[in-house]
Parts: sequence; structure tokens; C-alpha cells
Amino acid sequence: MGQARLAVWDEAECRRLHEATLAVLADTGVEVRHEPALELFRAAGASVDGRRVRIPSRLVDAALASAPREWLLKPRGGDTGALVLRDGEVYYGTGSDVLYVRDLETGERRRARRADVEGMAALCERLPNIDFVMSMGLPEDAPREIDDLVQVVAMLRGTRKPLLVAPRDGSVLARIQEMATLCGEKESFAIYAMPSPPLMHDPDALTKVIGCAERLIPLVYAPAPNMGATAPRSIAGAVVVGNAETLSGLVLHQHVNRGAPFVYGIGSGSMDMRTMTDPYCTPDTLLAQQVAADLARHYALPSFSYAGMSDSKLLDEQWTAEAALSMAYGSLSRATLLHDVGYLESGLQSSYEAIVLGDELVGYARQFMREVPVDEYSLALDEIRTVGPGGSHLGTKYTRRHHREFWTPALLDHAVHDRWAAEGATTLGERVRARLADLLATERPFRLTADQEARLEELLAETLADADVRI
Repeated sequence: MGQARLAVWDEAECRRLHEATLAVLADTGVEVRHEPALELFRAAGASVDGRRVRIPSRLVDAALASAPREWLLKPRGGDTGALVLRDGEVYYGTGSDVLYVRDLETGERRRARRADVEGMAALCERLPNIDFVMSMGLPEDAPREIDDLVQVVAMLRGTRKPLLVAPRDGSVLARIQEMATLCGEKESFAIYAMPSPPLMHDPDALTKVIGCAERLIPLVYAPAPNMGATAPRSIAGAVVVGNAETLSGLVLHQHVNRGAPFVYGIGSGSMDMRTMTDPYCTPDTLLAQQVAADLARHYALPSFSYAGMSDSKLLDEQWTAEAALSMAYGSLSRATLLHDVGYLESGLQSSYEAIVLGDELVGYARQFMREVPVDEYSLALDEIRTVGPGGSHLGTKYTRRHHREFWTPALLDHAVHDRWAAEGATTLGERVRARLADLLATERPFRLTADQEARLEELLAETLADADVRI
């Protein structure tokens, strides 16, 4: 059955990229800055010389063969179903760890706070097209030693939807599992980890790789090579670097626990040589993300990519254009987990309004990606014959039966000018703000119990007081 999708590389091109990656892993290798991981690589059969690890193709083949092609990421209640992490499924979520937030009341750009993480999670709970939630803020009012766990608690208070969590390292995985279990479902979160390009794995990432494998927590391992900075100034070269980082992480992950859930990700950047910034929404960056999605599909692994973000600093015309473009391209890639819906300023700023518009754009994208059957009923030949030349399908049973299957916007305006003017002549920005105000004025769909709240605070205090707290 026909579906809209985008692809750049065919199987032969993906195979060539894979073979180039195998050559890099076998000859150049990767640097591993964590002694336990070095020992695990050595035990798996890799060549270890100091911190340099060279990985033969047979280990990569074995890891690709053992990684599961499907895994469930469950909610903690509510109407959201479990996310099926497999190639072919597409889900949308927000992003993590931004430094700045556009203030709801004043519109100013300011540092993110704990209340913003909870507030945006609670907003996502109300939005039908947001499937999973990330923190959207690195709270300045949280103790630095536990700011990652503070984010988890804030998200658990705001939403029952599955979470994608980016802790500082793997030492808190047991604590996060305890928190998720307390709030209703142990298997309701995945972990986001990133190596350090080019071709390096640091202790923070590696403890997450090892810990997730041991605990069967879904791991999203998503490098971010930057074309011209931490990778060659070519899309294919950057994807080779990122693929080598991802697959070497997979080898370690599957050696620790074969069959542990793994999500493939590459987020190649394209350095702007005029400003020395790393924009999210250039055509080169989006194209690199697409070919990485092609490669993930070649491996038949669930994947992780981007959609619905912008490099704009304001909620302006650039914001809407880039949010729509990145939503379209990301959706058509059909990556499994599409994150960063609502990001501004190249991943430095988040916005309540941007999440609301993102939800609308997800609805648009999902409608465009629906199946288009070519069967006897859909061809509607009897309907065509009955109405005949010059007739009207407006009042037929067929139209009445199916007209609601077509998309109706909540924010985008399709009315004639006179009706639009009579209804207030509003701009898209004004409609987004009005929709946000309506959502925030409604009662929150759920709240944790007093006992859950108290226990979560106890867990935060215990972690902070621990003499072995992460530094």
C-alpha cells in the first residue's frame, strides 16, 4: 500500500557506506576512555592498544544480528499507547537540556527552571500528537549534582507519556528505574547517550551504554559529527564517522547483553563557517539526517532523528518556516523517534508556543504520511458512474461517510478573507498563543499522589546526600 516517504541512498549505497565504516573500525578504530569498557571490548575480541580499540567486522556483524528489531516503550497511564520501537513506526517528541526558555508571561529569553520542565511536560500531556517527552530545559534552580534527576522528577509530575531521558552518566539508571516504577511503569523511559566525536567514547556515554544493556533499558545512541569540524566536510564522510561511533557503541552494548534494546541515531551537523555555529535547519544538515535514516533502515533498526525545530531566536517567520520544513523532511524520513519538536536557537532555547505549533505540524505530517490504497472501494468507480459527468459528489453517502477522514487544522487558517476578518483577523502567532492559553487554563489531566511526590523528593535528597554522588 502506497505511503509518502523520502529516501536518498539505495541498498547498494548503504552497503558501500557500511563497508567504509567497517574499514574505519578495523584500521583506525575508536578511542575508549573508560577502563571497564576497554576490558569488555578486549573480552569481546577487539584489538585494544592503550585506549585505541580496533573492531573486526565479525563483531559488528554479530552485534547487528543480535540487536532486537522491536521493543515496547510504555506509558504510565493516560490515553497514550505503548510506543513500538521498530523500523516503520514514527513517533514525535520534544527535546532535552536547553539552557534557555522563552518566558510565558514576558516573552523574554531566560534560563530554564524546574517549573519549566514540569510545565512543558504537562503541556505535552494535553497535546494529542506528542508521543514522548524530553525535558526541554536544563534547570538552573536545581543542584548541579542531580539536575538530571530533577528533570526526571519534573517530567514524571507533568506527564504519563513515555520519557526519553539524558542523564549525565549511567550511575543514576537504577534510581530512574525506581522513580518510573513508583509512578506506574518501570519500562516507561529510554536513555539518550552520545559519544564524543570524532571516534571517541567517554565515561559518561559508556556507563550509559553498559548500564542500559545490563538493565534492558532502551538506549538511543546518537553521535553528532560536525561536517568540517569533527568530521570531513562531506555528508558521506560525516556519516561514516557517526556510523563508526554508533556501531562501535552497539558492539559494546550487545556484548554486555545480547538482545538488549538499541535505537540507532546519527545527527550530523554542518558548521556555518561564517559564524562558527552549528545550525539545525540547513539543507545539508537535513540531508545528512536523511541518509542516516536510510542507513538505519538498511540495518532494520529503530532510529532516532529530528523534526519540528528551528534556528530562529524568536517566534517569528523563520521559526514557522523552519519548523514546517524540518517537520516535513523529518517525517518523510520515517525515522522511529523524531525529537526536538519545539526547539529554537539551534538547540539552546525552548518555547511553550513552539511545542503547540509543533503539535499542529505533526498532525499535518501524519495525515500526509497515511496509506493511500488503490483498491476497488477507494477507486470508487460506482460512485463516479452514479454521479456522472457534470454531477456533484457533495451530498453522496460516500462523501458523508469519509469527509471526516480528511485533515482539519486547529491553528492554520483556510477560511476566505471575509470570514477570517469577521473572526478577528488573527495571525498564526496569535492563534498559537490563544490555543496555549486555553490549554493551560484547563485542569491538568492527572497529578501524582502525595505519597508519590514525597517519595520522589526523598529519592532526590538521598542522591544528593550520597557521599559517592557523581562529580
